[in-house]
Amino acid sequence: MRTLIALAMLGALAGCGLETVGTAATGAAIKKQELEQGKKTMEQAQQKIDQAMQLQQQQQQQLQRTESSSEK
Repeated sequence: MRTLIALAMLGALAGCGLETVGTAATGAAIKKQELEQGKKTMEQAQQKIDQAMQLQQQQQQQLQRTESSSEK
């Protein structure tokens, strides 16, 4: 009888351990997904910043051309 109770308790404890491992794995997968999404968002933001800077440079060059044309 004691052996049966000990085996039952051991099984219950092992089950808790498996649940903890499963929860940790799920949490890690979620964090990985969040990290990947964050990287994509950062890359998109960087592309928008680069585009805005290029547009600003083009506008400045156009303004300089306009100013030098009006000075002549």
